[in-house]
Amino acid sequence: MKALEEKIRREGQVRPGNILKVDAFLNHQMDIAFINEMGKEFRRLFSDRPINKILTIEASGIGIACIVAQYFQVPVVFAKKSQSVNLDGSIYTTKVASFTHKKVYDILVSKKFLGPEDHILIIDDFLANGCAVEGLIQLIGESGATLEGVGICIEKGFQKGGRELRKRGINLHSLAIIDSMSDNDLVFREEDV
Repeated sequence: MKALEEKIRREGQVRPGNILKVDAFLNHQMDIAFINEMGKEFRRLFSDRPINKILTIEASGIGIACIVAQYFQVPVVFAKKSQSVNLDGSIYTTKVASFTHKKVYDILVSKKFLGPEDHILIIDDFLANGCAVEGLIQLIGESGATLEGVGICIEKGFQKGGRELRKRGINLHSLAIIDSMSDNDLVFREEDV
């Protein structure tokens, strides 16, 4: 998505340690009109799939997932990163390592929101090593639901996550894939569709 690449170039900031800050429009302050365009693009990319739920992980994926869900007219389920008093009953759980936070989280989804009848589209803001997506795929597998695809706003193509998912035949679409980044340069790749 050329518009996303241009917005990353204009408003993103590369930080040491392969960190790309896009907090001006995606994961702190949110440019809703722009995210709405990304939602339309995800709908186009996955229009042939019988999706009845969007799954993401808290916190940064929730905003984009909600907008995407409007185009599919389905609910959003998000994996929580901690047990809370309002999470009752049986849950699916797994561990996920966060690239950005350098921390391992237990992620949780109530069994009443994922089941064998569900056809799931995973939506997230970033894909680096793929730990969050792998954790969500595990939860989908435990529930007996069907993974229909994975939609990512920004993929760090120089890290292994996307490569590993594609190798397994997972229907993955990233709106922007960064092949390399340095202080003064971002190199984007066209997605193989």
